[in-house]
This record gives sequence, structure tokens and C-alpha cells, in this order.
Amino acid sequence: MQGISKTLTEMTLVERSTLLETVAAALEASADEAEEEGDARVVTNLTCVANTIRGISGNVRSQDLKVAELLLEQGITLVHQFSNRHRVSTFH
Repeated sequence: MQGISKTLTEMTLVERSTLLETVAAALEASADEAEEEGDARVVTNLTCVANTIRGISGNVRSQDLKVAELLLEQGITLVHQFSNRHRVSTFH
């Protein structure tokens, strides 16, 4: 199901909260995986960002949008970096 993407400004409070919750859940899933691998530093980083996102997810008002945007970017980047860290590049 694909639709037109919305900016945080265009989203309702419920949509913003859902997006933040989704990113926090992805961070926590990555933290669980990192814990299985024994990487305590990565677990701490992923968990801290997830907890910070959860802390604002229930009440993202318009004055908090820049903070939410930065946290989403950081969270998505961390999940991406973690998921790709074992990938070996075949291109040189």
C-alpha cells in the first residue's frame, strides 16, 4: 500500500506518534540483535535513541517537529548502519 508521502507538518498527531513508535520499535529490534552479538556499545546507542523517541512520541506538537525530525533521522540512520555493518562490498 503506497500513498503520497507526508511531511511531519502535514501529519496528524496520531500519524506522527505512529511513525515515531515504528522507528523506536525498529531501534529496539536492532538493539536485541546487537545484544545477541554481544555488542554492548551498539545496544546502548540504539536503546537510548529509542527511549528518547518514545519520550516524545505521545505528544509531538508543532513546536517539537524539528526535534522529532532530527530524532527520526538519527534513528533511521542508526538502524540502517547497524543492518549494513556486516555487509561486504563487492565493488571497489
